[in-house]
Amino acid sequence: MTIERWVMAVAGAFILISVNLAVFYSINWLWFTGFVGLNLLQAAFTGFCPLAIVLKKLGVKSGCAF
Repeated sequence: MTIERWVMAVAGAFILISVNLAVFYSINWLWFTGFVGLNLLQAAFTGFCPLAIVLKKLGVKSGCAF
């Protein structure tokens, strides 16, 4: 899997997990959902993604986004 796919998979998982935590435990988990969404939005415009940097250092290959 490429870095782009890992980033999308992790972001999607974080969003689903935090929404479920908000429904079943505390509405405050939606702040984490918002943080993930804002990070995705800023990464789209700036190209800076902390997870992509970590994955690159771990040796995951980068590829073209769809």
